[in-house]
Amino acid sequence: QVQLVESGGGSVHPGESLRLSCTVSGRIFSIMTMGWHRQAPGKQRELVADITDGGRTNYADSVKGRFTVSRDNAKNTAYLQMNSLKPEDTAVYYCDAHLMSPYVGHYWGQGTQVTVSS
Repeated sequence: QVQLVESGGGSVHPGESLRLSCTVSGRIFSIMTMGWHRQAPGKQRELVADITDGGRTNYADSVKGRFTVSRDNAKNTAYLQMNSLKPEDTAVYYCDAHLMSPYVGHYWGQGTQVTVSS
């Protein structure tokens, strides 16, 4: 059974940084795209950033220049480095992955809370 486990969330002040991690486990043949989404209270879930197995990245305009997505394919792990955090970044952050296990599927983590407040 495929599992995505996130870690690294927490509460910080504006301008501070956090690093989220997401590790995929289970019977995995390959992982194509890994990504991060977020959902703030009363809002729809939105894409924050994603990264292909080849390292190509994609970012929401609201986080460009502040967030960096990366992955370690040997560890089946993706990271989201979040710098210069703002109160509007407060949300539950979810990791997702498109992978083969053995068929192509789309999997989600349980989410981790990020709170930015003064």
